[in-house]
Amino acid sequence: MQLLFIHHSCGGQLMADQGENSGSKCIYVSHPNGGGLRSQLEGIGFAVNEASYGSIVGEDTDICHWNNKFRDQMDRIIKTKNQDELLPEGTTNEIVAFKSCYPNNHFVGEGSLPGDPDSCQLTLANAKAAYTALLPYFENQPQVLFVAFTAPPLAKTTGFKAWVKNLLKGSPKHPELARQFNNWLMDKEKGWLAGYDLPNVAVFDHYNVLTNQGETNWSAYPSGGGRDSHPNSEGNSKSADAFVDFIQKASSVMHSGSS
Repeated sequence: MQLLFIHHSCGGQLMADQGENSGSKCIYVSHPNGGGLRSQLEGIGFAVNEASYGSIVGEDTDICHWNNKFRDQMDRIIKTKNQDELLPEGTTNEIVAFKSCYPNNHFVGEGSLPGDPDSCQLTLANAKAAYTALLPYFENQPQVLFVAFTAPPLAKTTGFKAWVKNLLKGSPKHPELARQFNNWLMDKEKGWLAGYDLPNVAVFDHYNVLTNQGETNWSAYPSGGGRDSHPNSEGNSKSADAFVDFIQKASSVMHSGSS
């Protein structure tokens, strides 16, 4: 089964085996923060394809970019193998996973409804509008399972540098708003997928795994001595294990036709 993962640095480290920094454009063979997801997926029969920095499909992955990307590049997304290389004629990705990086949890406020799906001002209203805009595109591709990763949490930084950063950017409101948004993505009754009847869209709660199942609204597995929001190898390994179980269940639901 062909699986495409659209990601940047955190996704690349999640996919990589643990080891020295080896790879390019955030598609790593190995990395000190490696979670080993690629190897696990290949071990259970998935053909893993990736798009990241420097490619047509992978270059822009903020929440505000998804609407234009899936609207304008759907055909290429489904056919992407590695960066700008396409799959052989007649072969397509049966699963498309996509993930924004941790800055997409630095919400600045709730915003005003209905929100703007293309605005990069990170408010709850705009983020919800961005994901809601994707559903008609996914509905038109019922043969493809689309998997949205919730973005990894931010590390809770302290000290003078953090104080200066917060002074320049404004008071960080992201912890509680990030939790609220990611809960909305996961809520099938009142959230993003409420009323969506096809079984071809699923959400993997990467954020919740990395906050130690809701123990905190910050990263429970930061790297760089706790200062870097890139998850460390322990966090990535936990998320990789959880995703392997998740994707097998989501694929089963998809092919059974139930929701």
